[in-house]
Amino acid sequence: MRNLILVLLPFLFLPRMAVSQENNESEKINVLVFSKTKGFRHKSITNGIKCMWELGDKHNWSVTATEDASLFTDDFLKRFDVVVWLNTTQDVLNEEQQEAFIRFFKSGKGYVGIHAAADTEYDWGWYGKLMGGAWFKGHPPTQLATLIIEDTDHPSMDIFKEMNTTTWTVIDEWYAHKANPRPHVHVLMTLDENTVKNLGKNDDRENKLMGGDHPMAWYHEFEGGRAFYTNRGHTPESFDDPVLREHLRGGIEWAAGKIK
Repeated sequence: MRNLILVLLPFLFLPRMAVSQENNESEKINVLVFSKTKGFRHKSITNGIKCMWELGDKHNWSVTATEDASLFTDDFLKRFDVVVWLNTTQDVLNEEQQEAFIRFFKSGKGYVGIHAAADTEYDWGWYGKLMGGAWFKGHPPTQLATLIIEDTDHPSMDIFKEMNTTTWTVIDEWYAHKANPRPHVHVLMTLDENTVKNLGKNDDRENKLMGGDHPMAWYHEFEGGRAFYTNRGHTPESFDDPVLREHLRGGIEWAAGKIK
């Protein structure tokens, strides 16, 4: 059963805890989906939350979605195995909330960043390390391009092993990052920059591409917890893609510590 709790603000309603959905079975993953934005807001957030609900229904997860940063306390976060930062942007946590999340993560829990999670918390050095230093720098216009599969020996990549493919050609918005995370993380797939046909205004190659080595998904174990990031998830339609759903499922379950 999904419970919707609304907080009354002047002239409108906004979700506080958007949904809590539970299974009765004893073994489940407890997933918190956090989608607060202080900058650009992706239209795909609603679709992403729906995707999380449906993955929860299918795979025995308990899913809670919120944009209320005040819930980032020790007592609240300890209920969860993993926090999914779904298209968050800019400065979403204060210092006290940041410290609570660090304690949560270091206790052996998980972080999953989806797309604009890389466009988040630029002044929080620890978050940068969690992301492998790969804050958002720029992007070409949304377009069809090809991802190169580097490694299928991770749960998030099982779908590509099943498909027996070394590439993934899809439409999305392809982030370039301020730093290449490869020295700090295990890269799973990269963007084939040769397949990017339109760089947009001013042909700004330096800020929209990464000089050939362009990681798009990665993971690492860090300070006692597990972190997974994928660039996919800009367009609303992307969350209907069964391949992306399997990619996310594996990343979330790995970050939650349920599969290796």
